[in-house]
Amino acid sequence: MQQASTEPPVSEEDPPLDPATVQRQRRWLRRVSLVVTVVVVVCGFYAWLWEPRQLVERDYTLRLANWPAQCDGLRIDQVTDLHTGSWLNGIDNVDRIVAKLSASDSDVVVFTGDYVILSVVLGKYVDPATIANHLAPLTQKKAVYAVMGNHDWWDGGPRVIREFERVGIHVLENESTRVGVRDCGFNLVGVDDLTAGKPQPLAAYARIDPGLPTVALEHEPEMFLKLPASTALVLAGHTHGGQVNPFGLRTPSKFRAKSAALSGEYHVGDRTLFVSPGIGTSWLPLRMGRYPEISRLTLRSVK
Repeated sequence: MQQASTEPPVSEEDPPLDPATVQRQRRWLRRVSLVVTVVVVVCGFYAWLWEPRQLVERDYTLRLANWPAQCDGLRIDQVTDLHTGSWLNGIDNVDRIVAKLSASDSDVVVFTGDYVILSVVLGKYVDPATIANHLAPLTQKKAVYAVMGNHDWWDGGPRVIREFERVGIHVLENESTRVGVRDCGFNLVGVDDLTAGKPQPLAAYARIDPGLPTVALEHEPEMFLKLPASTALVLAGHTHGGQVNPFGLRTPSKFRAKSAALSGEYHVGDRTLFVSPGIGTSWLPLRMGRYPEISRLTLRSVK
């Protein structure tokens, strides 16, 4: 009988790479690293120096359930998150926005919060009175409505409200008003900010006309499903569209209340939410994939 061998099995090792192959691999890795570094640096400068100074006017057509025929074609310009004083976004940019809004064919202009900025790298604080003074010319040409954002409350909300109303901007703080445009009448509701304010939807809707369609303004999209299902359209901001969101990769296709990258149009049942990507920056002085935007909305009835 043969005895089992006690010698360890012979392992087959990969043959060593020749020096020329090693050198080629190292050159390839260095080139890849260089390309990645260049792309990162270029994207960083683009997000820092180019996109924050841009301003686009983007048109949207929103088809709304239960939107009456006499209001078909109503035009609303929405501006949100001015954050005046953030990087490359000084008071001169407010003047530029006012000029575009004044020249627009919109029936109504709405602002959905965060007019000041309290914390952003390379930013400079601009007081609410100065912002209001530069928005004042718009109120001579358009009906202008607004709600408050979290930064506005952190800066002393009542002062922001007083300054805006002083120049003719109607601030809706958990309240509603009836808006008449040509043959169209609708309820415009403003709900207070969720983070720093005291949102009271019941109070905001207490005096609406039940025979008219309702458009609601809020700062944070998270309030969307907390508003009555009869609301035809909710307009919000706060997310900056993700602020750094190349190709919209972070933007959800369906409404997610906690998403920090909501942007554009969302539907839940008969309700429609529109989230504008806004103007300024918060915390970091960067924007990528979300140009500063005036959102030009045309409201149509579903047929």
